[in-house]
Amino acid sequence: MTGSLCLSRSIMAPPVAVSPLIKTARWSALLIGMLYGKQRFDHLKPIAEEERKVEEAEKKLREEQERIYKQLSEASSDTILK
Repeated sequence: MTGSLCLSRSIMAPPVAVSPLIKTARWSALLIGMLYGKQRFDHLKPIAEEERKVEEAEKKLREEQERIYKQLSEASSDTILK
């Protein structure tokens, strides 16, 4: 074996047993975080849907106004001098 490979193995410490209390705390934190995320998502989803509906209505209104403006500008530019 090469010297660097053998050296890196000798520096690494053996794995340490993790306390059951720490394991339980980690799993609890993970599950609580997942439950909180689901609850938060369920709370924010209707708000986002309403915002999308409002934005879609505003977009339709804006497109209608642009269409009217375009028609008016074309109508005002129509002259005999063309």
